[in-house]
Amino acid sequence: MVAVIDAHCHLDFKHFNKDRMDVIERARSAGVVEMINSGVDLQTNRETLKLARSHEFIHATLGLSPNSLDRMRPGDVDLVLDEIRQNSREIIGVGEAGLDYYRCSDPALRKQQVEVFRKVIQLAEELDKPLVIHARDTEDMAFDIVKDLGKVVFHCYSGSLETMRKIVDRGFYISIATVVCRSVKHQALARSVPVDQLLLETDSPFLSPRRGRNEPSFILDSLNLIARMRGMESEELARTTVRNTRRIYGM
Repeated sequence: MVAVIDAHCHLDFKHFNKDRMDVIERARSAGVVEMINSGVDLQTNRETLKLARSHEFIHATLGLSPNSLDRMRPGDVDLVLDEIRQNSREIIGVGEAGLDYYRCSDPALRKQQVEVFRKVIQLAEELDKPLVIHARDTEDMAFDIVKDLGKVVFHCYSGSLETMRKIVDRGFYISIATVVCRSVKHQALARSVPVDQLLLETDSPFLSPRRGRNEPSFILDSLNLIARMRGMESEELARTTVRNTRRIYGM
């Protein structure tokens, strides 16, 4: 059985409330040896920690998504950052955090996204943890902001090939989600990322390669597809992406 890591998922989300343990067991049975669960706000960070504490094969990154900011009250940003700092010994990375202009056209909210992103970057530097970036319609801008950091993962990368080349030339990592199974654009990216800087993720419950909800076991769909596109055996690609994931996160 192929051993693979789902480098980014959200098992704490409500989509899994009815069958969370079954989903986790299906992943393990399919060969998903480890999963990285990423928080996006105060509540999901807390739930992510609970999952990581309950399962030795689930690892936590705690973050603050740009898409969470419009639901936050004054003071909430600092509260989230303080809780990440307080739990830093239990996490392998900071994020997801970043910029998402696809869902945000308001100039004031875009400015707020940048301000909060810079605060999260400072925290990642302070804690000496890899930064997990969410960037949508902002990939080049996000890269310019973080290009002086040491450890960065662009999760669910959907930007251009040109920006991807800048990211990998800087030594950062690109994580390709299971949407690759139904997206020609993402297939082109998956062919082009240097294999030693490639991570695989589902971003569950989103971006399913099948109908309906995504889940970590479906990462085998993208693993097999990308291996075929790159002329590799699935086992070889799995070993390489597992090694990459453990390297960047110090797992």
